[in-house]
Amino acid sequence: MTAGEILNNKNYLAISYGGYRHNSREVQPTITEIKEDLKILSSIGYKILRTYNVHFAEAKNLLQAIKEIQNEDSNFEMYVMLGAWIDCEGAWTDCPNHDQEDLEKNTAEMNEAVRLANEYSDIVKIISVGNEATIKWAETYYVKHAVILKWVKYLQALKESKRLNENVWITSSDNFASWGGQEEYRSETLQELVQAVDYVSMHTYPFHDTFYNPQFWVTRTSSYKEKDDLIKAAMKRSADYSIKQYMLVKNYIADISPEKEIHIGETGWASISTDQYGAEGTRAADEYKQALYYKYISESCNQLGIKCFYFSAFDEPWKDFKNPQGSENHFGLFTVDGKAKYLMWDKVDEGVFSGLSRNGNSIRKTYGGNLVNLSEDIYHPPS
Repeated sequence: MTAGEILNNKNYLAISYGGYRHNSREVQPTITEIKEDLKILSSIGYKILRTYNVHFAEAKNLLQAIKEIQNEDSNFEMYVMLGAWIDCEGAWTDCPNHDQEDLEKNTAEMNEAVRLANEYSDIVKIISVGNEATIKWAETYYVKHAVILKWVKYLQALKESKRLNENVWITSSDNFASWGGQEEYRSETLQELVQAVDYVSMHTYPFHDTFYNPQFWVTRTSSYKEKDDLIKAAMKRSADYSIKQYMLVKNYIADISPEKEIHIGETGWASISTDQYGAEGTRAADEYKQALYYKYISESCNQLGIKCFYFSAFDEPWKDFKNPQGSENHFGLFTVDGKAKYLMWDKVDEGVFSGLSRNGNSIRKTYGGNLVNLSEDIYHPPS
């Protein structure tokens, strides 16, 4: 199965994966833990997982876990979009230098990505150079497009010289704006990058823009007789908002490389927030809206014939460890302890997760499956 075949097969669902169970990445998910996750995700049709870096043990553990399950079950099918993290010089300090890259760290990251892609060549189908690495709001680590272009060309040259599997597709996963969706990012270097990658992987997050760019989110409550109709309309607008960003990128790239494939490399919706997306903020975060966004964006992507890597598989408490109820910790389809959120309740009813568990817990519904309890945490968007 090639990368192109996977990306263009609507039956091969794609999702971002992080197996972290604790509030620090110092505790890496084990192969045994990852196997639990893989069996859960496989049971609901996910066939390709996206990762973000290789400098932690998680990436190698994931690849080894897939290999071990395949050795046990020849019918088990799972592939990986392997992320290689890119940092600027002085990243994550008070003085990041966005004009230079952290050459030593980035070189080590890229070399390890190549090594893993070659060792697990039947599993790794895509390498992504950087994650939101050129968008300027990533102010702690972003680099210029020239750095990403350099590493993309490096990987493509390895493919040509047979030092990297020639069937591996190379991309960079970044915000829609960085892929030309906003004019300030457009340049000759970006045009060259578009031509160098095998496909474009773009991110879109209407969830965050309910706060930062809320015009699509705020609505007139008098236009709807029922609260549910109002919420559904808002979530449909949210999915449409994502597709509009996709079209901005598509229209820009059409003049550079008309046949270049564009897929959504990351989008999602958080289910809990005590920050600006909660009941006292934009009222965006809850499991019901998450389920609606998942439904609408999936339908839109299928209609367009593009892949959508949904973010994310499981909640990860390390992302905002100082605020356990912060939205960044709660983008998963499942909670850390294995509860299936509302969008997966029907799968629980169907018995899809029978015999599966996470952290010793069987897969059961959040809120005890009680819709009344869930409804108490659902708010309509502000008017």
